[in-house]
Amino acid sequence: MLARVLVSGLVIGCIYGLIALGYSLIYRASGLMNFCQGDILTIGAFLGYTFYAMLKLPFAVAFILTIVLEIALGMLLERAVIRRLLGKKVDGTYIVLATIAVSYMLQNGAILGWGTRIFYFPPIFSVLSVRVFDINIQSEAAFCIVASVILMIVLHIFVKYTAYGTAMRASAMDAKAAKACGVDPAMTIALTWGISAAIGGLCGMLIGPVYGVFITLGAAIGRKGFAGAVIGGFGNMYGALLGGALLGIIETVTTAYVSSIYKDVVSYGLLLVFLLIKPTGIFNERAIAD
Repeated sequence: MLARVLVSGLVIGCIYGLIALGYSLIYRASGLMNFCQGDILTIGAFLGYTFYAMLKLPFAVAFILTIVLEIALGMLLERAVIRRLLGKKVDGTYIVLATIAVSYMLQNGAILGWGTRIFYFPPIFSVLSVRVFDINIQSEAAFCIVASVILMIVLHIFVKYTAYGTAMRASAMDAKAAKACGVDPAMTIALTWGISAAIGGLCGMLIGPVYGVFITLGAAIGRKGFAGAVIGGFGNMYGALLGGALLGIIETVTTAYVSSIYKDVVSYGLLLVFLLIKPTGIFNERAIAD
């Protein structure tokens, strides 16, 4: 029983971690927060369902098309909204409010495009479940965990060891100095928003086959992802992943052994405890600055 609960917690925890990673990437690159990340996940899930279930495209093709469109959505959001507001020298609070407004626009756009009913993905794999340590795991759930781990490793390599990753970190530290060294901070930030949106779309493609696709799919996940980012250490990639995974496991254990009624109380209670006792999260402020 406990093993199954931990696996279920790890599935949703991986998604929380990836969403938290999207928040952290944008924060590290620009010092801003994007509160429409959860609804970008919802759009990704609907796009994936449209390509795979409705248009009958191979899952790999649907996956790639969704990621490409989500990158375009993220860059469009940065260019059309965020950059314009920054050009007016507004306070960061206005950026937060703008992303909340975009969040509701995405929700209503999804309602116009797909309606309000729940959609279910057709089976992705011919094998419905895999057996790991005497536990039967749904193939889509196993895929969610494996794909999340792979993405985390790829992003680590990308940020730490590629020219763009170096440019992103340089722009975050000092945009003027980075520009003097030949880096285009504006393009770097735009691409970072695109990558963050792509992560959201990928999460939608991973979680949609497990939980179904519906309008509010990403709303709760987005909030939990933000909480995971804060618990892990806001702005720190590894803290985001750890905080999200920890939150997912704690939430699932609470649901299984206490009641689903209290899972949000426990999750946000844990967030409150960290804010009061250790606001820098599991990875401290110095790690975030590095």
